[in-house]
Amino acid sequence: MTDSTSASTARHADRPVYVIGGGPGGLAAAQALRARGIRAVVLEKSDRVGASWRRHYDRLRLHTTRRLSALPGLPMPRRFGRWVAREDVVRYLEKYAEHHRLEIVTGVEVSRVEPAPDGTGWLLRASGGRELTGGAVVVATGHNHTPRVPDWSGRETYQGGPGEFVHAREYRNAEPYAGRDVLVVGVGNTGAEIAVDLVEGGASRVRLSVRTAPHIVRRSTAGWAAQYTGVLVRRLPVRLVDVLARPLARLSVPDLSAHGLPRPRTGLYSRVEEGSIPVQDAGLVDAVRKGRVEIVAAVEGFESGKVLLADGTRIQPDAVVAATGYVRALEGLVGHLDVLDSRGRPVVRGRRTPKNAPGLYFTGFTNPISGMLRELALDAERIAGAIAKESARKGGRRVSRLPD
Repeated sequence: MTDSTSASTARHADRPVYVIGGGPGGLAAAQALRARGIRAVVLEKSDRVGASWRRHYDRLRLHTTRRLSALPGLPMPRRFGRWVAREDVVRYLEKYAEHHRLEIVTGVEVSRVEPAPDGTGWLLRASGGRELTGGAVVVATGHNHTPRVPDWSGRETYQGGPGEFVHAREYRNAEPYAGRDVLVVGVGNTGAEIAVDLVEGGASRVRLSVRTAPHIVRRSTAGWAAQYTGVLVRRLPVRLVDVLARPLARLSVPDLSAHGLPRPRTGLYSRVEEGSIPVQDAGLVDAVRKGRVEIVAAVEGFESGKVLLADGTRIQPDAVVAATGYVRALEGLVGHLDVLDSRGRPVVRGRRTPKNAPGLYFTGFTNPISGMLRELALDAERIAGAIAKESARKGGRRVSRLPD
């Protein structure tokens, strides 16, 4: 081996794996890599880990069980209960980073990932003019990254006039809305729970705008968590799961057609494959049946301080909470690498790496029926295994190893 080759090999061996994002997916990936003796550096743009969880509304609890929501190498404490509260998830993530002595750099936002100039590894361009070179990169910036708000006509006028408009990301609790007329837009899990929270928190009127009626499931039936079923059917054919789900839905959830929420015609798992997760009932069914949450048509726009609905109705709530979801916002980071599909999602995830971008991994950009945290934990092990295998194949030249 020549001296120049030896120097190049040593230089490559000094390169860590950079993990972009200090949420559950990023922390799990870093721990799985560290457990294999590979140095992983987590880059987090905020000042603390678990930033997205800190922003969620107060009443949020996991819809997945505590035992199936733990990350690799550290169980969640039993005192958290079966359905873990948001603030306990944050405590767990803080403890997780401390327990595993993860290498985390906060206040660093990565804006672009490019192939390294020497043709091996990756160059990360980050805030403060930083240029970091890694042997591999794990992108874990999160499923709920950037709030998505439809381009409704007249919205700016409404916000600047008589009404208050916020995205669900800004909603914390019902206290500011006590005694007020509130419209919640969007009937995913977030919209459904915020509507119930508003009712219980004393809002004078709560309406829920629905474009497409969701599948609704019980979080638990006779002690059997819906997540368990999600895990069992994860690999079954979509059509079979659709057929099996119909009678179960009729038995467990009452027909709300008379209240504006008909049973969906599309199968449950077909909708999941399209990216629409069932709504786990956290009080919505009873609230709708009792008329405490009123179902209204989809929002079409805003005009003269009023909200225009798809059925031609005009309503004038005091406030609008848009539970309209998020976008992954990966285009600026990796869009130039041809690794995203038409919807802006990574073309591969987990242990798989794009053929045209070897060494670039993605985790946390799906919302699986078997549970997000469970899948993040599994992905972390798969990604770490793939990186370790590739490093061994190349004689350790791609990533740096931790000292024994």
